[in-house]
Amino acid sequence: MTQSGTGRAETARVTAGRADLAVRGVRPATGVSFAAKLAYDNIFHSFGSGAETLRGVSLTAEPGEVLCLLGPSGSGKTTLLRIAAGIESQTRGRVLLNDREIAGPSVFLQPEKRSIGLVFQDFALFPHYTILDNVRFGLTALSSAESKREAMAALARVGLEHHAKSYPHILSGGEQQRAALARALAPRPAVLLLDEPFSGLDSRLKDSVRAETLAILRQSRATAIVVTHDAEEAMRMGDRIALLRDGRLVQVGRAEDLFQQPANLFVASFFSELNLFDATAGDGVVDTPLGPFAASGFSTGDDVTVAVRLTAIEAHEKDGGTEARVISRRFLGDSEALELAVSGAEVPVRARIRCGALSPGARAVWLSVRKSDVLVFERRADSA
Repeated sequence: MTQSGTGRAETARVTAGRADLAVRGVRPATGVSFAAKLAYDNIFHSFGSGAETLRGVSLTAEPGEVLCLLGPSGSGKTTLLRIAAGIESQTRGRVLLNDREIAGPSVFLQPEKRSIGLVFQDFALFPHYTILDNVRFGLTALSSAESKREAMAALARVGLEHHAKSYPHILSGGEQQRAALARALAPRPAVLLLDEPFSGLDSRLKDSVRAETLAILRQSRATAIVVTHDAEEAMRMGDRIALLRDGRLVQVGRAEDLFQQPANLFVASFFSELNLFDATAGDGVVDTPLGPFAASGFSTGDDVTVAVRLTAIEAHEKDGGTEARVISRRFLGDSEALELAVSGAEVPVRARIRCGALSPGARAVWLSVRKSDVLVFERRADSA
């Protein structure tokens, strides 16, 4: 779509103002044309082999929301992104942008017509282009001068204007990630898709780059869908989290919902390290090697799995509920990882305790358990 003379003049005025802010050392806000609602409606997908990679996924990213797609490798996260971007086609179902069908049985909008930006896992910067030209790449509707101003404004927003003439191999991993983000935001997409954007960064960089990216997304006001396999990353970034497994949507909600009220053992284990005990419910209570716990909602005789978070266990040298023997302990900075022998437990019980809670030579200890971090699920072969 081409711009009218009035539209070009307005774009030039806005981008010139942004460039002036960049010159004065102020990171300008990156605006978007609008924040859209992106909806997947009963999406199925399979490759040529016939194996289904997505199985009836229905999910909506609300305008301006950061939605994280979380799940193990092969759960269908990246395929969902590629379907929204128009790189992949679903076998059944529809994709809608602001309730308008953009991919379905009778409609398939080309990627460049969808107002959807995509940041690839490996950033996909063109090595023979300067950073400025990489960012200008999608601004084909603007004149050369206007696209340069808009690209410089996008680079200023991510703090890379001084690298405009550099080539990608000069930049660090974090800088390449920000350059890819600037390129995706420069055309002002209604929806921005990010495919594991921090997986290539070392642990020291991740926190800062993740925080910068989230701030840029908030200021740009674009709807964002972020793919990750890291539960902590999803909790840090997402307004909501959609957890997938084997191509199916398992649970959607705020981080607090998925952590505190997991739908099943798979969800619970994705957000916490757990000790698992198979048991049989009896009169609203279930007995485990760590003591009895409430089992509301289960009938006497029901087979259940009791999940106890490692952080729920506290160790004491003088008194407590359950006697245990320290098998091993590993210093982790502000915490210690313990392996404990407990009567009735077939495998060592693991705990994560505050560093210094036990004296260096402690071997015989007593354990207490925070009951709010004990979860009871119906025992099923596919729940783990």
